[in-house]
Amino acid sequence: MMNARHWPLVAAVLFTAFSLTSRPFAHADTFGTSGNEFTIDFVNIGNAGIAADTTGYGAVPYEYRMGKYEISQDAIDKATASGMANVTAGAWTNNRPAADIYWYEAAAFVNWLNTSTGRTAAYNLTFSPAGPGLNDIWSMQLWSSEQAWTAGGTNLYRNKDAYYFLPSENEWYKAAYYNPAGSNYFLYPTDSDEAPVAVASGTNAGTAVIDQLFVNEIAAVDDAGGLSSYGTMGQGGNVWEWTESAFDESAFDDTNSASSAFRAIRGGASYNSEEGLRSSSRGSIDPTIWDSHIGFRVASVPEPSTYALVLLGAGAMYVWRRRKGSDKS
Repeated sequence: MMNARHWPLVAAVLFTAFSLTSRPFAHADTFGTSGNEFTIDFVNIGNAGIAADTTGYGAVPYEYRMGKYEISQDAIDKATASGMANVTAGAWTNNRPAADIYWYEAAAFVNWLNTSTGRTAAYNLTFSPAGPGLNDIWSMQLWSSEQAWTAGGTNLYRNKDAYYFLPSENEWYKAAYYNPAGSNYFLYPTDSDEAPVAVASGTNAGTAVIDQLFVNEIAAVDDAGGLSSYGTMGQGGNVWEWTESAFDESAFDDTNSASSAFRAIRGGASYNSEEGLRSSSRGSIDPTIWDSHIGFRVASVPEPSTYALVLLGAGAMYVWRRRKGSDKS
């Protein structure tokens, strides 16, 4: 019979198993300086190594985290007050999406998330301020093959040590459309093959901020429709979202070998019909172009505590087995 002193170890094992298998891992990361703190909520995207959808997208051979919400203008403002430079956006205010933002500015925000927390910048960016009446000039150099991200294949845009990054098109697609409960992909990023109900705001399941052509406002990032299977909000409707990936009709591997290539955008905007939200819908935009209906969200490597839980469970099981064996002697 098991000694009562073993129960804490067993409980640790059971807790670990429950934590890792019964629900997605979620965590909010905090950024900014005193008085200007803000958080980004992440959901864990598991099921590493699943096959791509029939569209050719969705295959990601590693676990990662996806921002639950689009990045808000409030986050941009607080990051700027905390030392971030040369990123403005400004199409909307407060907790509405950060739009009117170049791809390069979105990448610069991600770099700041990394460097302000003592990590390596994801993108090798250069900023050159322009004269009065002219646009600032952004550019990006590719990382060397030794410096580049190689998980799932070489990605010359992203540094191998990046902790936060813009989601690749495959990462974005999987978080939006994959259904881990049924091992299938949905047609819409609202946990369904049924077209979402059009709303101006709200969080009811099966809704999205679409068909709002004559509405001057868009929804707050945490009030932007129903959730995907993984628990992200607003991956359909509200604003289009930049992905990290170069737009290429024939490539699905996120190699990213041309630094100035047009970038893929996903998800549709508030002025779109449901067709803009479908898994087959994507667009391409010059990274130096901004629009009031293009925003972005942030992705990240898995939270280290998920690995800590695995180690805790494995260690507890090992000790329990050792002690159980000694009890028999």
